[in-house]
Amino acid sequence: MSIAYLNGSFLPIEQARVSVLDRGFLFADGIYEVAAVIDGKLVDSASHLARLERSTSAIGIALPLSLAEIEAAQKELVARNALTEGLVYLQITRGADATRDFLPSPDIRPTLVMFAQAKHFLDVPAARDGIAVATMPDLRWARRDIKSVGLLAQAMAKRAAAEAGAQEAWMVEDGFVTEGASSTAFIVTEDGVVTRPYSQAVLAGCTGAALTALAEESSIGIIRRPFTVAEALAAKEAFITSASTLCQSVVRIDGQEIGGGKPGPIAMRLRALYIDFARRTAV
Repeated sequence: MSIAYLNGSFLPIEQARVSVLDRGFLFADGIYEVAAVIDGKLVDSASHLARLERSTSAIGIALPLSLAEIEAAQKELVARNALTEGLVYLQITRGADATRDFLPSPDIRPTLVMFAQAKHFLDVPAARDGIAVATMPDLRWARRDIKSVGLLAQAMAKRAAAEAGAQEAWMVEDGFVTEGASSTAFIVTEDGVVTRPYSQAVLAGCTGAALTALAEESSIGIIRRPFTVAEALAAKEAFITSASTLCQSVVRIDGQEIGGGKPGPIAMRLRALYIDFARRTAV
């Protein structure tokens, strides 16, 4: 039986229920985080918690627990679910009010929900064979640096990508790739590894940030600039990063093979470096 966490209590996930008046449900007024679990430990936890604090602060939600208390609850959730490889999902909303109103009452209390989910991402066919992506217009709001639970545009892009035979969507704005629907986008050119710089246009990916630091430590050049779809199609390699995929090669974009249709050496090396980092530093 899967165990969830809701506002201070651990309980069977079937019993974890939130009010229909919760503002996360009515207004997407909330923030989420997803942390990987490897060998029963949280990966890059400090980075995820720091981003959680930045995002909740940006929309004016006060954390109901300290970051240390949140991490402790996540660890307890992992233990109660006997999770060795998978994900911990965390969501904080502004809370439930007495009525539906765009302006919340001053005494509203945040809702904190967490659950664990088993998922294999270390030794999977996609890691060995690579994935396909399809490009889509970026229809999202302007504050993409905030990890909002409002994911309608991303869900629509994911469905369209699946219909096109792809496993991920790359969002495109003014001809430039912003990021994946649930990942950070990278290409490898003659000059080095290229990824978009952080701004309000993209989410600062925790996995991507750790991976770029590892790349620089290993003398793999990182170039932070926007890149076009045409550049991606002409790239030597392409890959994505996220908590649920780690580092995964992209071998087709809009049906066109990248790097001969096989995972490239840079992406595979970075994946190995990241997995080693994850195992050494997990808590």
